[in-house]
Amino acid sequence: MEIRDRLYIDGQWVASTSSRMIDVINPTTEEVIGRVPDGTPEDAGRAVAAARAAFGGWAGTSLTQRARLLQAIADGLKARAEEIAAVITREVGMPLMLSRRFQVGVPVITIASIPALLGEIAFEERIGNSLVLREPIGVVGCITPWNFPLHQIIAKVAPALAAGCTVVVKPSEIAPLNAFILAEVIAEVGLPDGVFNLVMGAGPVVGEAIASHPEVDMISFTGSTRAGRRISELAAATVKPVTMELGGKSPTIILDDADLEQAVHDGMAWCFFNSGQACVALSRMLVPRSRLAEAEQIAVEAARSFTLGDPFDARTRLGPLTSAAQRERVHGYITKGLEEGARLLAGGTDPPEGLDRGYFVRPAVFSGVRNDMMIAREEIFGPVQSIIAYDGEDDAVAIANDTEYGLCGAVWSSDPERAQRVARRLRAGQIQVNGATYNLLAPFGGYKQSGHGRELGRAGIEGFLTTTALQL
Repeated sequence: MEIRDRLYIDGQWVASTSSRMIDVINPTTEEVIGRVPDGTPEDAGRAVAAARAAFGGWAGTSLTQRARLLQAIADGLKARAEEIAAVITREVGMPLMLSRRFQVGVPVITIASIPALLGEIAFEERIGNSLVLREPIGVVGCITPWNFPLHQIIAKVAPALAAGCTVVVKPSEIAPLNAFILAEVIAEVGLPDGVFNLVMGAGPVVGEAIASHPEVDMISFTGSTRAGRRISELAAATVKPVTMELGGKSPTIILDDADLEQAVHDGMAWCFFNSGQACVALSRMLVPRSRLAEAEQIAVEAARSFTLGDPFDARTRLGPLTSAAQRERVHGYITKGLEEGARLLAGGTDPPEGLDRGYFVRPAVFSGVRNDMMIAREEIFGPVQSIIAYDGEDDAVAIANDTEYGLCGAVWSSDPERAQRVARRLRAGQIQVNGATYNLLAPFGGYKQSGHGRELGRAGIEGFLTTTALQL
């Protein structure tokens, strides 16, 4: 068992003001694999004070020095990549092969991209008789979720540090162990004391203390829409800006001229990615009514190919959900879908055969889904696909946009120009056209209740800058 009984504040490993600990559960075995401090508002206050004291010095460092230290962090994480991948697989349940690529590889690439991006930003610009300065916003509170734990921390911390901000990080208490490895790497590379601070604890306690703290200048939050509303309320008291990446209920529009086999398989893969525990999950599949039966058959075959099992087994394609509560939540949606009249083509609430332990859910496919059903409107955060039939291109676009969310989407057509034309009509922050590769340098964020602000790429750094105009 891994016991992490210290917080990282002001360049030191220090005890929490609380003696309580939080158990970290392996969702595959249901065993306790670690313990971390159940932190307090006082711990958060100490971290904020350290970040505030360090801000002036760090903001005054050169871009070259910041870039050098960020590259050193990327190198340090890469050196411990296998260890980190295994830790996150034990915490979250993602198959190890995927953890290596997405849970570790993506954050390393994200940090390594920062030095080049810094050269693209105009930190000073002359406009008439004004010198316009783009300066770090200050102390940033970073509150992150459990599904892609290290990536979500890096997507906030790396650009914030690059901009010249100092940070206080509060990871999810469900998957916190990987954050300690990051703190160890940061300590080794010699980042100045107080620039990076790591606190642990429950969101309603430590997270809220950070969001409401008057010495925190900005909040960067990723999580549920419900929690995002609460963060906004607390931040409003001190009128601090908040960037948020929240929920999604993203559509795949398969147009009538698309390669149906390819489009359905891609949509299923994005729906079941990380066992459906991804804000980018494409969990509504819109297909022409004339091709519904064919799409259903392909979707069922695809769902059956997602082998459940031990995430350390190379044959496993789908690990467990992250907790018993999450499993019950997903089962509840499956039951509700049946009650609402949708047809369950694959999966269900029965335990998977041969898996007596672990929070596993059989991948589910519904058809006959209407867009007013709960399973089509609410983020399930599990391996559940809803197939919705449409009549004509305009109907498909209307159904796709009829949601309170707007994070992602996908469009498939044999005519690239047609696919782009339809994609431009969707109200979402990221739209994949014909299965195009995800771009880590492009801005990431959503419309409507999927949040506001953008992460990643140049936009991710610019989000941590504020503007001063010197009239000369």
